[in-house]
Amino acid sequence: MKKAGIGKFLKILLIIILVPVIGYAGILGWLTAVEWKPKQSEAASFISCDAGSAGELRPGDEQTMMTWNIGYGALGDNADFVMDGGKMVNTADAARLEQNLGFIEDVISDISPDFLLVQEIDRNSYRSHGTDECVRFTSGGKVAFLNNSDSLFAYNFRCPFVPFPVPPIGKVNSGIFTASVYPVSDGERIALPSSFKWPVRIANLKRCLLVAHIPVADSDKMLTLINLHLEAYDSGEGKIAQTRLLTDILDREADSGNYIIAGGDFNQIFSGVDNSAYPVMPGTWECGYIDEDDFDPSYSFYMDNSVPSCRSLDRPLSDAPDKTPAGFQYYVIDGFIVSDNIRVESVETRDYGFKATDHNPVVMTFALE
Repeated sequence: MKKAGIGKFLKILLIIILVPVIGYAGILGWLTAVEWKPKQSEAASFISCDAGSAGELRPGDEQTMMTWNIGYGALGDNADFVMDGGKMVNTADAARLEQNLGFIEDVISDISPDFLLVQEIDRNSYRSHGTDECVRFTSGGKVAFLNNSDSLFAYNFRCPFVPFPVPPIGKVNSGIFTASVYPVSDGERIALPSSFKWPVRIANLKRCLLVAHIPVADSDKMLTLINLHLEAYDSGEGKIAQTRLLTDILDREADSGNYIIAGGDFNQIFSGVDNSAYPVMPGTWECGYIDEDDFDPSYSFYMDNSVPSCRSLDRPLSDAPDKTPAGFQYYVIDGFIVSDNIRVESVETRDYGFKATDHNPVVMTFALE
């Protein structure tokens, strides 16, 4: 090859290398400039204020609470996910999203809880086809319970463009959602600490606690609901810091004499729960442990290990020849922490076969003492 030809080849090669590098740097700079930076504490958003038909919350009356990570309506039994060892990024087309959300609404309607804690609910995200799932659930939808409730929302993921993997995840607006048939006096978003640094931080979850207060009749006390979705993917320090803040908030509410329930997707199993039925398979995500001894002994911890509350997304469940715990990876990571002035009657993970999301709902019945 002549010298001129070599020079031209090297210029073309340099352009091929530099164009994507410059493009990626530009995207990184833009995302840094528009990065969402929530305050440590701020008021939660009320989606609807229609509670009251159930009357006042009274001690002694049996109540039902349900927590469910709905996987933004796109993580049904057909899905795997690239960030969990699978291959898929876009896990549901519009028709499958509609099918999943319809099934989720049917389940909520059937259980009709007094209190609902939801995680991974989207509001105008690319992965869920721009659907505002909060508005869908609460604005005259088919779930009668949600049409007559006070509901709150707090973002824990806001990014105009998540640039990875290939194809990229794209725009994400997502968070956690709490609904109550009894009037909610106020709601607060409390930021959780994160161990992720720039640049990973700018296109990642910024997790939080969603704290709601429900007045208790003939009392100056409140029922404090803490909805949460704790860290999953860090090396451990983020989980420790988040658990420490959770204990601080629990103790703050206890000092006020309130009734307290913290529930949701802990992404960890409580240390007192037997996990032997769901051994960790090679190459799959391993959940952490929340040490119950790190909390005041006045709290009780509830997870139902008779049914898994979560399944792995390393492959589609629908394609698995063996769906038993011997052939597929399952977890128990969803549950409740409850103060000792609340009598818990039952805690049950409802087995829906992960048809519409990678989590099963967990239902608790209880009464305020």
